[in-house]
Amino acid sequence: MTRIPLTLRRWKRSEYDRLVELGVFVGEPIELIGGQLVVAEPQYPYHASAVGAAEYALRALLPPGWLVRTQAPISLDDESEPEPDLVVVPGRPSDYRDAHPARPVLILEVVESSLEFDRRHKGSLYARARIQEYWIVNLPERVLEVHRDPEREPSAPYGWRYGSVTVLRSPERVVPLAFAPTQLAVGELFP
Repeated sequence: MTRIPLTLRRWKRSEYDRLVELGVFVGEPIELIGGQLVVAEPQYPYHASAVGAAEYALRALLPPGWLVRTQAPISLDDESEPEPDLVVVPGRPSDYRDAHPARPVLILEVVESSLEFDRRHKGSLYARARIQEYWIVNLPERVLEVHRDPEREPSAPYGWRYGSVTVLRSPERVVPLAFAPTQLAVGELFP
């Protein structure tokens, strides 16, 4: 008996967007990550509260002309349209009425149960897109993981990783690269 190897069908962002337009995924927490449809982490109350706290803290430190988008898609490449918990992008809401942002200056994920996936897979994906700064609000450990300096790494899921990872706890402060010397107290990111 001949065995035929199983293959995964990889989706393009244009195909995914068409399915979204047709209403195929209405009410389903689906993201396109590296050509695969991935079910997003559930929105438990603690997670939702932490997203709100982080959004509130980020909005307070941004100068005019910058926007915090919450749980909205970003267009990273032809096979990825993730929906991070928060992204910081230049402009106004109307700037993105025809296309999702492609190059946020900061991506923030609030993580309760998907920590390894967000570190390894999403981190590699964001590094490959040359996102300069990626934060993980690690709820179980109550720490902020600051990922910076994207670099090639053949063993990473998408061939890239962050060369610098710093773990911060309250009462430490973080300086967002795009808004230095502005500082944010790590404790403000947690409810």
